[in-house]
Amino acid sequence: MDAKLLEILVCPICKGPLDHRKADQELVCKPCKLAFPIRDDIPVMLEDEARVLKDDAA
Repeated sequence: MDAKLLEILVCPICKGPLDHRKADQELVCKPCKLAFPIRDDIPVMLEDEARVLKDDAA
C-alpha cells in the first residue's frame, strides 16, 4: 500500500487512526475493534466488510 495513502486514511466510523497489518492485509481500528480488508492494494473501508476483532486481537 502507498505510504501517503496510509497517512490520510482514518476509520470511517470513529475517524481515528488505523494500524496497517501488512501480513494480514488489513487496516485495524483499535477503538472500534474492526479490521478493514485490503484487496488488490485497495482498502475496503466499509463497515459491512470489516471483520470484528476479539478483545485480544485488537
